[in-house]
Amino acid sequence: MKDYIRRFFIAGIMALCVSLLFLGGKHSKAAEPKISELTEHWVWPADGVITDTYGTRNGQHKGIDIAGESGSPVYAADAGIVSRSYYSETYGNVIFIKHKNQTETVYAHLNKRLSAEGEKVALGQKIGMMGSTGDSSGVHLHFEIHTQAWTSDKINAVDPTVAFGMGEVGQAVNAAVRNENAREVSARPSNFDSGQITNDSGETYHIVKTGETLWTIAAHYNLQPGAIAGLNNINPDYIFTGQKLLIEPVKISEYTVKQGDTLTSIAKMHDTTAEAIIELNKANSDVIKIGQILIIRKK
Repeated sequence: MKDYIRRFFIAGIMALCVSLLFLGGKHSKAAEPKISELTEHWVWPADGVITDTYGTRNGQHKGIDIAGESGSPVYAADAGIVSRSYYSETYGNVIFIKHKNQTETVYAHLNKRLSAEGEKVALGQKIGMMGSTGDSSGVHLHFEIHTQAWTSDKINAVDPTVAFGMGEVGQAVNAAVRNENAREVSARPSNFDSGQITNDSGETYHIVKTGETLWTIAAHYNLQPGAIAGLNNINPDYIFTGQKLLIEPVKISEYTVKQGDTLTSIAKMHDTTAEAIIELNKANSDVIKIGQILIIRKK
């Protein structure tokens, strides 16, 4: 009888322990913050255009790819401590950062690493330069997020678009410039608000708006950031709100007036108007002379 009571008592204790464990597990899971909440203050790690997303390549792609210009800055998505900084056959030059929220981020294929293992980095701090090292087919940043820690099987990997709220192939992303030493917390990209203007001479300009970068502007006009920077003789890493950027200069050619030419016939020949030729050449009348050189705007 005593043995029966003892067994019954032990079974009861075990049942109670299992119940408490189950309830405790449910409570812990309910209290666990979501990735989107843990990362709501993060910034995109680079300026560029998304070229690949999480889960592609039969589920083997565990991050997001942001294509940009070789040597362009790569930034820490959040403050933390550099847990690794080395060269890998697959990742190329790569930096891992461990954050206070226990996530770990990976920045791969860098042209150059600017932060060393054990270094404390701030949110938006420049940690490297974009490149195409390791197993890479073109210049881009491969960015990963892992809960707790990175593992070789990447079992803790999460979709970066969950952290940043959105992210589709072809989308331009940026972390907007706040000053020379910091990055504005502007992780969620907004729809492009065109600031395009065209003057009387046919030149196309863009007026820079808050949150824009040279990369997002270039992507809108289907140009390379370096081309816009060269056209305006500016530093590609720094633009400011209200700045007027030349996007497309007026394209001109020269025409030498021949015998029998009229402004009307010349205009028709070049698919323009006589009035446009007069305006472009700052002429006072429609009188032209043989041998006169006229500037003609190309279409």
